[in-house]
Amino acid sequence: MRFEFLSSTPPTPTEGSGTWVAIDGLRRGLERLGHAVTFRLIRTRTGFHTLDRWLYNAGVAALPPVADVVVGVDLDGFLWARRRRTAGGARPRFVVCLKGIIADELRNERGLVRALLSIQARWERRNTERADRVVVPSRYSAAVAHEVYGVPLERLAVVPEPIDLTEWRRRFAAVEPAPSGPPTVLAVARMYPRKRLDDLLRAAAVLRERIPDVQVRIVGAGPESPRLRAMHAQLGLGETVTFLGEVSRQELAVQYVRAHCFCLPTVQEGFGLVFAEAMAAGLAVVACRAAAVPEIVEDRRTGLLVNPASPEELAMALETLLTNDGLRKTLGQAGAAMVAALDLEPVARRFVQVATA
Repeated sequence: MRFEFLSSTPPTPTEGSGTWVAIDGLRRGLERLGHAVTFRLIRTRTGFHTLDRWLYNAGVAALPPVADVVVGVDLDGFLWARRRRTAGGARPRFVVCLKGIIADELRNERGLVRALLSIQARWERRNTERADRVVVPSRYSAAVAHEVYGVPLERLAVVPEPIDLTEWRRRFAAVEPAPSGPPTVLAVARMYPRKRLDDLLRAAAVLRERIPDVQVRIVGAGPESPRLRAMHAQLGLGETVTFLGEVSRQELAVQYVRAHCFCLPTVQEGFGLVFAEAMAAGLAVVACRAAAVPEIVEDRRTGLLVNPASPEELAMALETLLTNDGLRKTLGQAGAAMVAALDLEPVARRFVQVATA
């Protein structure tokens, strides 16, 4: 079967974040099952992403895809789908994959970013209205898509995000053992307000009073970076918290392997692929009871969940893990076992089932 993916998401893990990692993993899973997959990548980059996304979609409408199943990621395909035809005149099946529902994401944004996301959310809604099937990565996302876009429940299907376990295990195995070091917490995120990394900084200030040599390492960059660095200085966190910025995939593997636990207090996630990556590395997780997070981080089974916007609770949960080797190991092992179901081929097989039903 021929699949063509439409995605204006920047095609790198650094810029495209978890969205790109997930759709690229799905591509590889489909290819392993013997399907032909092509990608319509974004070419024009003006530096104004909303304009880039409109130009991309205008290009798709002008040069229609050729496939049995066209997969529009988030809002992509919304102009073409008005008069859905392939270059040969056939009407292919159109599946929209909502990786992060824009109308949900903008609730945690401010100012111009919120205004631009509102425009993109209107385009995304049109895309869902024109799709044969809308695929989301979690039950949470299904409920939100039904609520904010009015997608009928019978057109919604849940398919989790895939993780390339073979690749990650190879990368983890290549990491040189580190000498015994201080208790280390790892966070990985694009720095948006909804990730609530400011709560992690406040928790770090509390935690170091209880575990003086604790280290918190944050991978990622984004619009919140200047504010977070200013807060770091205001709290006098010094060497307790280190901002690593963007790193390569192999360096990320090093950080996963050498951490004692993982923490991301995000309050808006359609899935949360970084949690799956951390669990694949055998890390116990501390996160919030919010959005889709409890669907992947099971409280007291693969991690510890706390209430959103509660730095004190966050610090207590981190202290519990960092001072209890047995609990940390038990939760980490359970997480590593759970993510086996998210490997590329099982997820791709499920995607084919729902996309063609």
